[in-house]
Amino acid sequence: MCEVVDVLIVGAGFSGLCMAIKLREAGMDSFLIVEKGEEIGGTWWYNRYPGCACDIPSHLYSFSFDRNPEWTRMYAEQPEILDYLRAAAKRHGITSRIRLQTPLREASWDEPQGVWHAIAGDGVRIDARVLVSGMGALHVPRYPELNGLERFAGPAFHSANWDPSVNFESKNVAVIGTGASAAQFVPRIAPQAGRLYVFQRTPAWILPRLDREIPERWRRVFRRVPGATWLVRTLLFWRLEMYVFGFLGNRTMRRLGEKQARMHLERQIPDPKLRDRLTPGYEFGCKRVVISSDFYPTLMRPNVELVTAGISEVRPHSIVTEDGTEWPVDVIVYGTGFRATEMLRGIRITGRGGVEIHETWKERTSAFLGITASGFPNFFMLLGPNTGLGHNSVVLMIEAQVRYVMSCLHLMQKRGNGVMDVRPASQQKFVEEIRRRLPGTVWESGCRSWYQDERTGESSAIWPASVVAYQRRTRAGSAKDYEFSDVRLTGLPARPSRAPRA
Repeated sequence: MCEVVDVLIVGAGFSGLCMAIKLREAGMDSFLIVEKGEEIGGTWWYNRYPGCACDIPSHLYSFSFDRNPEWTRMYAEQPEILDYLRAAAKRHGITSRIRLQTPLREASWDEPQGVWHAIAGDGVRIDARVLVSGMGALHVPRYPELNGLERFAGPAFHSANWDPSVNFESKNVAVIGTGASAAQFVPRIAPQAGRLYVFQRTPAWILPRLDREIPERWRRVFRRVPGATWLVRTLLFWRLEMYVFGFLGNRTMRRLGEKQARMHLERQIPDPKLRDRLTPGYEFGCKRVVISSDFYPTLMRPNVELVTAGISEVRPHSIVTEDGTEWPVDVIVYGTGFRATEMLRGIRITGRGGVEIHETWKERTSAFLGITASGFPNFFMLLGPNTGLGHNSVVLMIEAQVRYVMSCLHLMQKRGNGVMDVRPASQQKFVEEIRRRLPGTVWESGCRSWYQDERTGESSAIWPASVVAYQRRTRAGSAKDYEFSDVRLTGLPARPSRAPRA
């Protein structure tokens, strides 16, 4: 048996839900979302470790068309964000179109019929005229490659696969990694552990987290005056948007950010030797800037030790570092981040001529505007290559991309065509533009980060410009960038959705 829809959406996180909501608003009801998780939420369902929270202010880390007056904190924690997404899906009437525990396995383009044949879950077949990937990057864990890791006898898990059954009380706990996730869960588990060893390879630049509870009187104003949430959101947007100029090459602004981070370190770590070990040797912004006000103080606890020597070996009950020290360990927690540049990992997408998309990405992962790839008609990516941010809310990028996809569907409807494929020249021109923009930015200043493709060293995850610039570029699809075919696509909206506001 085969299900038939106009649009198949993969993933029920911010991207997939936004796409579905905009389709529904435009009057297109023939769509289905397949989600591999047990619940909706994407990143915010998979990452359920203690202290998991957003490092973008709540009022900006939400849909512009579904602003939430009920945020309880300036920086919402994972349960509240997940509740927001569940409520948004329910409010917009799309929950019945979501198929949970149904991962996409493969999808192949049928040229004569102008349709994608997809296989999901345990062999479910779905035919769709349009395929939209809403798979984010921050849910596929990256595990460290350490000698003897498989021999460890105790519990060992990644922060994105948190094991709530593990009791840290009086245990010797090793945390490997000191990035954004570790900076959030280390302060939560430190009071429970007997000894906590934090293994650091590279220190992060850390800025203070100006978090606080949002008083009920403020929330009352947000409920009664909807424009108040728009005003707060707009102010937050422009405050964060200014950071990009430092990342793009303005060294004065970059030094101001670094100065703030150094002052934060000096205030919270009085020990000059420990402070020196926590001071990065790369430029501010080259790696993801961490937002935390309790990570540094946690390292000052008597039961916590920062280990900066490299790990040479993992034994059944210990970790041995390169200086010969053996650290007794009962539990290992990996805070080693995600495979952010490995787009569509584990899924086979086959386009025209039987070409699989990863074959076309052997030299470089790329897509036109980060959304469409030549040779893969009617296939759109949300948060695709070169659309990640290091300074602002990625939800803004998602909304801009969804608006662009809707404009492409409208373009097909207007022309009477059912198939569109980005021209190779348009995609190549965009790739060359990105390559010209990256040199001179902080992301190309010499450090290694998850923004970069491990194979090529190119920064394939980051958008090297402002959010405003991307919103302008993706205002609407242009016929000159695409080739069209005459297979008729029915049920598409007669008009594009409105442009998102900050």
